[in-house]
Amino acid sequence: MNQNQTTSSLYNEDLAPVPSNMRTWGTWNYAALWISMSLCIPTYTMASSMINEGMSWWQAVLTIFIGNAIVLVPMLLNGHAGAKFGIPFPVLARASFGTRGANIPAMLRAIVACGWFGIQTWIGGASLYNLIRAWSPKLPLIDTESLFPQTLVIECFIIFWLLNMFIIYKGVESIRKLLVFKAIFLPLAAIALFCWAVIAAKGLGPILETPSAFTDNATFFKFFFPALTAVVGFWATLSLNIPDFTRYAKSQRAHMKGQAIGLPPSMTLFAFVGVVVTSASAIIYGSPEWDPVQLAGKFNNKIMVSFAMIGIIISTLATNIAANIVSPANDFSNLAPSKINFKTGGYITGIIGILIFPWKLMSDPNGYIFTWLIAYSSLLGPVGGIMIVDYFSIRKKELQLADLYNPTGVYAYRNGFNAAAIIALLAGILPNVPGFLLQVKLVNTSVFPGWIAELYHYAWFVGFTVSGVVYYALMKNKTK
Repeated sequence: MNQNQTTSSLYNEDLAPVPSNMRTWGTWNYAALWISMSLCIPTYTMASSMINEGMSWWQAVLTIFIGNAIVLVPMLLNGHAGAKFGIPFPVLARASFGTRGANIPAMLRAIVACGWFGIQTWIGGASLYNLIRAWSPKLPLIDTESLFPQTLVIECFIIFWLLNMFIIYKGVESIRKLLVFKAIFLPLAAIALFCWAVIAAKGLGPILETPSAFTDNATFFKFFFPALTAVVGFWATLSLNIPDFTRYAKSQRAHMKGQAIGLPPSMTLFAFVGVVVTSASAIIYGSPEWDPVQLAGKFNNKIMVSFAMIGIIISTLATNIAANIVSPANDFSNLAPSKINFKTGGYITGIIGILIFPWKLMSDPNGYIFTWLIAYSSLLGPVGGIMIVDYFSIRKKELQLADLYNPTGVYAYRNGFNAAAIIALLAGILPNVPGFLLQVKLVNTSVFPGWIAELYHYAWFVGFTVSGVVYYALMKNKTK
């Protein structure tokens, strides 16, 4: 990089290309990264929600494996540029969206991270409430349908939210110890929960023998494809900003092999724990409990409940800061570096995280899958299609590195925005809008033809394909 680039408004040390001698991540670094990220409460709830909605154990586990095998493909493709040029996601997005237009995909990713922040904060607050309830059993179970009369539940949520905000204020260095705790605790907790389920249900036999609630192929596939889309959507954010990690790779082979080893197997194994425990809860309590926090709250042993809730609180806090605050805080800061610093960006993340009403998303598995996971996949799928087509089909894996940091370079397009990318993005999002409006009940079924509404169940795939095709058509005759 020459002096003009390093003094550019598009350049800072965090966005600069990683030098070759500092690219030290090997295969097992990436495998460990994915194992750590996969072991989280939302992974468990995604799997258990499928059981709650009627899938058998093998149908749920197979759906999760297939979904993660699919999302691994864009993960590896988008990771290629990071490993080759040492650049992070926002810089790579400049090639397709423009030097200013790159803020559009960055903001879409940031808003989704805010949503995950809200969900994780709700999980942490609910765990705090159940910790108190373990020692005051007269307190009622959490009822998300009539949440606001439960003042203590709201107070616990706010306390956990304030704890996150306090860590932002103090800085994120202290979170490293919490991440180590998470890496040790969650696997042990998962094993303990699995053992409890098998023992309480009197063996794996009764759990695995529970049949699917779907009586024919038509009803099964009506749920399967939206569920598969939700699984793909689960990591749709990381499939975009994976260059943030692959920029440190020793080689293309290192990150590709490491991700293949780490992502599908770890997600599938932890999901299997969620499936077994949820199936066991149906046998033990008469109905499946898909929320692990609610399930742990039903245990009679105070010490066991306390241990589970403290562990969930600490590991959720660690995950939230590392995965759901650092990234969007930097994205918001990138909008106006002179006015929004990291802390301010973190506070913005926290406020938006509350405004999505995470307790509503977590109140039933249908909303978690159809309203949250599929909805945001309809936004991020198109971005992935545009970036991959641009890098592989338009650029042929070649980028002019210096111009990515030059406000007047080849990636400035017109006023910093690439109109082709914006048109393609809208083209990929629009087909999924009718289905989303129906899902959140803003319109009734008579407004749109049935086939248009059904596209929403394939939101990530539709958006990815439509945007990719439209972008290629608009860009193929332009100067590479």
